[in-house]
Amino acid sequence: MKRVLFAFIFCVFGLASAFAQTATPTPTPAPTPAPAATPVVDDTQNVAPDKLQGVPAIAPNYSSDDRTLPDLGRVGVDMTDQRSLTLNEAITAEFDLLASRGVYEPRFRGQTYYERATVPNISFFSPETDSVTSKSIAGNVGLVGYVPKFGTVLDATFKTAQVGTDNLVQIISPQYNSDFTFSLTQPLLRGRRFDQNRRVIEIAKRNLSLTDVQFRQRSIEIIASVQRAYWDLTYALRNLQVQRDGVRDAKDQLAHNRRLVEEGQLAPIDIVAAETQVANFEQSVYEGLNTVTVAENALKNLIAPTRTDVLWSESVTPVDSVDLDAPTTSLSEALDAALLNRPELEINQAQKDINSIDQRYFKEAKKPQIDLIASYTSSGVGGTLNPNFRNPFCANNPNPQQCAITAGPALQTLIDNVGGPATTITDIFQNKYPTLRVGVQFNLPVFGDKTSKAQYGRSLVEGERLDVQREQLEQNIQVDVRNALQTLRTAEARLRAAAISRENSVKQYESEQRKLDNGQSDIYRVLERQTALTTARSNELKAQTELNKAISDLQRATGNSLKANNVVSLLK
Repeated sequence: MKRVLFAFIFCVFGLASAFAQTATPTPTPAPTPAPAATPVVDDTQNVAPDKLQGVPAIAPNYSSDDRTLPDLGRVGVDMTDQRSLTLNEAITAEFDLLASRGVYEPRFRGQTYYERATVPNISFFSPETDSVTSKSIAGNVGLVGYVPKFGTVLDATFKTAQVGTDNLVQIISPQYNSDFTFSLTQPLLRGRRFDQNRRVIEIAKRNLSLTDVQFRQRSIEIIASVQRAYWDLTYALRNLQVQRDGVRDAKDQLAHNRRLVEEGQLAPIDIVAAETQVANFEQSVYEGLNTVTVAENALKNLIAPTRTDVLWSESVTPVDSVDLDAPTTSLSEALDAALLNRPELEINQAQKDINSIDQRYFKEAKKPQIDLIASYTSSGVGGTLNPNFRNPFCANNPNPQQCAITAGPALQTLIDNVGGPATTITDIFQNKYPTLRVGVQFNLPVFGDKTSKAQYGRSLVEGERLDVQREQLEQNIQVDVRNALQTLRTAEARLRAAAISRENSVKQYESEQRKLDNGQSDIYRVLERQTALTTARSNELKAQTELNKAISDLQRATGNSLKANNVVSLLK
């Protein structure tokens, strides 16, 4: 029953439309061009969608016919803030390298102290007292140096001390003792070619290079993200402009329909269809506003340094040309560029270098620890005769000098040659009391060094894993480049199709308007053509922006984003 009623109404409307065509038709107005944009002052404009202000004229006369090479520039944003934050990591890594090298710097070391000690007297030669007190002032200073190439340790130390005592059998008090010692420790097996200190330095070098590569990788990711966000905002603003113009065209069509109804050429119900078209386009304007807000916030989030930056309160208007030429590159050229420039491969190579250092160190650690040690010491002595000295072998002789003579010539010679504190220095330079020591020290595990063997084996496994990882990276990069090139070619085809669709939609809309004026069409077909034209206008720039994003993705896939956008790494 409903279908019969609908058919009856349709026939009535058709007859009324045919009857109305006998009058002289009023020409259908052509779509009006968009006026120049005015700046947005208030975020909450209480105006009609077709009167919306503050919509920038994004490519108002856009057409894909002109394919001149545009100025790429810097993607319309300043990347300095993003790069400076990441540069701190590289600066930190360089200080790590300097700290690692500092282990081989020559070092002064020393100490000085005063000591007073009282100990019980249990000596057979001085039974007169039950305790002995000694006072001493001592100090030493030394210089330690290294020969990194061979793992050699050199040590030169000077020691001096002044010791005084009330011990009756101590001939000299205070006594001055000094010596100068030079020692050498040379690894013979483990640590001669490579040791822990050299390993730390080499790893720090690789980490510095690794940080540089990671910084460039992050820069490429940021550039690609900003490019995509920039073109998303460009399309969102252009789409908002198209939807706003669609409302104007729909209102012009509504006014034209009302005149035709007044002239009797259309039925009153045709006004309802035109009003519905206006409402639909108004809804598209609101949706377009929301899309612009989302796209603009995404771009601001990438380029604004802080959440309180003035950029958040400003309207961003893209000004770069949207008509970019797609690069003409072959698959083999793109793959060669990607394998040369992609940071992931450089990161993998740095990790392999670090693994080679570990393998070298752990292989060295499996060797026995046998070191050659050698030292030479020159000593000196000085002081004054102890006034309380008593020779226990001539206790009845009150003259200590005579008692010393009777004790033997060696003791008398010692007393005669002992001088003041300066004597200790002259004795050292005269090499009066030398001591030479040469030997070997070793540290060997009883049941074999299982720890070093296990660490070396693990480093070999890690090396194999990194080799497999590189193969996977190269294959993933190949897939990435292939997909980027395919997306680029598809985007070019879509742009051509969208341009043809827009051109044909204009012709179809104008033709349908003429048919309506001549009584050969109806308002529903005109509105369909109007909707199709609005969609085609929006899709054409969408296809162009998708092509621009495909160009950006190809730059990222080939690792060429920095060079293509004139971004120079601060680390170079």
